[in-house]
Amino acid sequence: MSKKKRILILCTGNSARSQMAEGLLKHICQNEFEIFSAGTKPSIVRLEAIKVLAEIGIDISKNRSKSVDEFANQDIDYVLTVCDNAKENCPYFPAQTKLLHHSFADPAEVEGGEDARLSAFRRVRDQIQEYLSGGFVEIIGKG
Repeated sequence: MSKKKRILILCTGNSARSQMAEGLLKHICQNEFEIFSAGTKPSIVRLEAIKVLAEIGIDISKNRSKSVDEFANQDIDYVLTVCDNAKENCPYFPAQTKLLHHSFADPAEVEGGEDARLSAFRRVRDQIQEYLSGGFVEIIGKG
């Protein structure tokens, strides 16, 4: 049996987009891959990200924000950057690692009340889900 492909989803703070993408991709791929997320400047997992994934039955409440440095000496098959800053500051990965990029707006930058923030997180969640379910899964192949 071959070992599972390893996927690292990378953004700046590992607080919203990469956390949502990690939860969504784990749900979509149902344990076919080892999936992680990290940030170039990790912070905390945003409560809004936890809430909008819980709305669709995905629990990331136990996730923590991680530094990309935690993955520096690990074999990673794919690195997906989900923001331009992470793409520009992505550390070196070995030649066999495939680097992919798809930028999503940062929902954490939306100002206003809880409804406005949650609306922005839902919009980005849905965009990430659409991308991962379509183009990304086709690129990495199922299994």
